[in-house]
Amino acid sequence: MVTTPKVALKSYLQGARDVLIWKLDGMSERDVRLPRTATGTNLLGLVKHALNTEVIYFGPTFGREWPTPNELVAPDDPDPCAGWYATEDETVDGLVDLYRRVQAFADTTIDTLPLEAIGHVAHWGDEQVTLHEIMVHKTADLQRHAGHADILREQIDGAVGLLPGHSNLPETSDWPAHCRRLTQIANQFS
Repeated sequence: MVTTPKVALKSYLQGARDVLIWKLDGMSERDVRLPRTATGTNLLGLVKHALNTEVIYFGPTFGREWPTPNELVAPDDPDPCAGWYATEDETVDGLVDLYRRVQAFADTTIDTLPLEAIGHVAHWGDEQVTLHEIMVHKTADLQRHAGHADILREQIDGAVGLLPGHSNLPETSDWPAHCRRLTQIANQFS
């Protein structure tokens, strides 16, 4: 299959977006909000972070403003963690809908500008960047968070997978025995 660099980049970006949303499937509002790490990382917070950062990188960086800023975390919000959790007024369905609209907004930037288009990232000291650099940056960032989501979801209910219906893990492994073996190896280094 022949493709352009922009199409390839956009495909990997969309893949990471899809994983973040997919990891919420079948989960309760409580389970996706509950902190799973010492720093409060949670599945819905990862989605909220992703949507807020995509607006910034594919919006103001390239001279476009999100049409309804009150839907996003304000840059001057006094809570430094506000972009990492859902408030009482936000729902899974509402944030997923908002993220899909953010994706369409970002995709408009991607589709209308060449990869060499110049933008400026204000919070990087107004550093000059290209659309290509931002697409790579956001894809790497979202893939990192998709990995976080993989681990959080596995901790919640044991669900694992690279894609829906495809775990990408050996199917014949006895996972408890595998973990016991790894623990025995690790304990040799205590």
